[in-house]
Amino acid sequence: MTQHNQEKSKQTRVRFAPSPTGYLHLGSARTALYNFLFARNTKGVFILRIEDTDQVRSRQEYLDEILDDLKWLGIDWDQGPYYQTKRKQIYAEFADKLLKKGQAYEDEGALRFRMNKDQVRVNDLIRGQVNFDASLLEDLVIIKSDGLPAYNFACVVDDIQMNITHVIRGDDHLSNTPKQAAMYQALGYPVPAFAHIPLILGQDRSPLSKRHGATAINMYKEQGFLPGAMINYLSLLGWSAGDDKEIMDKDELIKKFSLDRVNNTGAIFDIEKLKWINAEYIYKLSLEQLAGYIRPVLEKADFSKGIKDDQWLISFCELFQKRIKVFSDIVETAEYFFVDDLEYESQAKEKYLNKEGVGVLLGRWARRLGNLENFNTEKIEADCRQLARELGLKAGEIIHPARAALTGRATAPGLFEVMVLLGRERCLKRLTNLKIYTQPAPKPCPLGRG
Repeated sequence: MTQHNQEKSKQTRVRFAPSPTGYLHLGSARTALYNFLFARNTKGVFILRIEDTDQVRSRQEYLDEILDDLKWLGIDWDQGPYYQTKRKQIYAEFADKLLKKGQAYEDEGALRFRMNKDQVRVNDLIRGQVNFDASLLEDLVIIKSDGLPAYNFACVVDDIQMNITHVIRGDDHLSNTPKQAAMYQALGYPVPAFAHIPLILGQDRSPLSKRHGATAINMYKEQGFLPGAMINYLSLLGWSAGDDKEIMDKDELIKKFSLDRVNNTGAIFDIEKLKWINAEYIYKLSLEQLAGYIRPVLEKADFSKGIKDDQWLISFCELFQKRIKVFSDIVETAEYFFVDDLEYESQAKEKYLNKEGVGVLLGRWARRLGNLENFNTEKIEADCRQLARELGLKAGEIIHPARAALTGRATAPGLFEVMVLLGRERCLKRLTNLKIYTQPAPKPCPLGRG
């Protein structure tokens, strides 16, 4: 090893090496995150390498999305991206070294590496010592007949060239380790430290796949998850800080991360836990920030006409900040603000709207609201409670059915805040919609004159 390489090797150097043959999925994102956290924690270097030698399946759109998703997650790299398809001459030079040493040979237009048949031992930083019986391994193709390097050879050459000190990757790559270790040794370079992360599992404890739901990062981005929540949750899929703390931002994760706290068993992906963490991050947003996220969601749902102005949107966000777990929830949760042809929940009808006298009661309140001087939360609430006192009712006997009539829901945010955002005209129309009251008024009506 040169003096330059020796100096570099004193510094922690790790890499994330995606293949642009598909979108960035949760497992790969976690691998990138662990490499990033380890590099930042150890004041090391994080390198991005694109393994694009599969020219049949590699696509530019996948590459663009992978890079965008990493940036969205806040995983930034110090060097790269390096592309294997642009490094063919380097691989040819290393292959020639093996040919000259008699450790590689030509075979039907390709080059093969002579596997050492001795047992290979690797001290994995997560799994402990792992023994491999190399006598079971065939000689490996290192340069394919089309002149491009095979995966294992390109991986080793790149790691050598980039002075990689630690290889942190999923344990689905464990079977490649004895092959790569043999090549390092044949080329005369030290084998880097390996750390194989157990796979992410579905609820049925099988490897996470599309049948378990969304697996690509871009799908979670589209659904309205925050990047901070995503990296927070991904960090906990197989690692813990040791203090039972679950909500941690990127800076805290960097400070606390270490490989010795990575579990050696598979972590189960729990979408509800991810949503809970995301809700915690949504709650920390300022109302202005939340409005910035909510506006495009409403526009995509064709609800933008219902946004009266910026202040209306701020008030709207304040109403729902604690009620949504992802931004896309807002479309269903708050639909009654943007459509007038409401579908009333059966529970809302049975529990509040179909009781005797409700239509008369709410119609009476509507007439009073039509004459209210100022249609604000204080005046509306005061009038509601005044009407309840006049009729000898509890305020809830007006509030609950009114909320159901205005929203179509059995549960919804505070009635008076909802009414102000809906506006007087829409409130009066919905409160007097006789189609939603299926029971006749009691006879004689005990409510008196309006």
